Amino acid sequence: MKKFKSIFVICCGLMVFATSQASLPAAVNGQPVPSLAPILEQVTPAVVNINTQSIQYVRSRNSEFYSWFYGLPNTPRERVTQSLGSGVIVDAVKGLILTNHHVVGDADDISVVLHDGRTYNGRLIGSDEGTDVAVIQIEADDLTALPLADSEQLRVGDFVVAVGNPFGLGQTVTSGIVSALGRTSLSGLGYQNFIQTDASINPGNSGGALIDLNGALVGINTAIFSPSGGNVGIGFAIPSSLAKRMMRQLVEFGTVRRGSLGMGVQDITERLARAFDVGQKQGVLVTSVDPDSPADRAGIQAGDIITRLNGDKISNQKQFQNYEGLIELDSQVKIDYLRDDAAKQVMTLITEADRNELKGQELHPLLKGTLLSNLPLQYRDRFQGVLIEEIERGSSAWELGLRAGDLVTSVNKREINSLKQMTQNIDASKKTPLLNIYRNGRNYLLLLEGD
Repeated sequence: MKKFKSIFVICCGLMVFATSQASLPAAVNGQPVPSLAPILEQVTPAVVNINTQSIQYVRSRNSEFYSWFYGLPNTPRERVTQSLGSGVIVDAVKGLILTNHHVVGDADDISVVLHDGRTYNGRLIGSDEGTDVAVIQIEADDLTALPLADSEQLRVGDFVVAVGNPFGLGQTVTSGIVSALGRTSLSGLGYQNFIQTDASINPGNSGGALIDLNGALVGINTAIFSPSGGNVGIGFAIPSSLAKRMMRQLVEFGTVRRGSLGMGVQDITERLARAFDVGQKQGVLVTSVDPDSPADRAGIQAGDIITRLNGDKISNQKQFQNYEGLIELDSQVKIDYLRDDAAKQVMTLITEADRNELKGQELHPLLKGTLLSNLPLQYRDRFQGVLIEEIERGSSAWELGLRAGDLVTSVNKREINSLKQMTQNIDASKKTPLLNIYRNGRNYLLLLEGD
């Protein structure tokens, strides 16, 4: 029996199962549907092809040797990478286009080709790696935009159509059904709430449109599951309702501002399930609660079992992280939990002060170029501090020697465990902040000196 390596466009790790390609219905609302052509004539002008170029700087061992031996400057060589993807025009007046982060997030040059052949330079408005949503903008007249449907109304079995640029062939249309909704726990794909479809999606379709039979956008195609890299009938799309929420923040702030409930959780093992007299798949166990966090203000305590967030069932730590990561700031969160065998429910508010990610320049000018975040839950039992999640090469923070993956463990010799604590300590500092940086088992001191 042959063994296949199961992969996504971006990741790997699901069980393969058989699916069959759906055929079109004979009628919709009692009206015959002989062809999708009338709908597609309205839709296809709104779907664009996206070509990107990225410049990477690489050094070889030989170049380092020759630069040392001959006293020559060790100048890195440029390597240009190109990629293809798709996008959807959602605002014809402003020229706003929805696509995927993995299509344009790291691009140095973005080229947008319209259905009629016109080509424009794209400007990145904002990009979010967590949900894989990005927004770019072009300056063009006579654009066609797709209306966004309410993806919350989708049902398994609804017919959908995928439009994109697979393998760089040019605009291509495929059809199928919604195979599943609310797909989560897909390894390596960030925050998840995917629409699964058997409409053919292939490399290059990323960022393209998934539409309903009314011609409205229900999803942004983002990933496939495949043993070979091609379509096998299992594709995933970001729901339009989620993409709309992310787009609103990206346009307003240039980034997605996430909140945090401020508690650590772990999966309930068989032994813990017996000890707490609950089912093994019934919630997650609270292991810690940050002071003055939304969880703390709601009265959540270590030892409580969280069973639902905003009505969505929580069965494991991964699900908890996923739902928490999709909670917007300034929103109410309903928490269902168990304590001493009693079911309880509370509401709490996630505010600006409870953000889970922060741009470095919001804390100090010399931290410009960094994206700081609270330490992911799975690492809090071994490490403490604030994570430098991203850093721009050549920024002031980069020149200070900071790198992605560093942990800021204290400010002015005061330990920190959250962005909130880091913000308070820097704000309270009457002198130049002194940071303790942990990297690869060693600690370094960094003085934020100057403007």
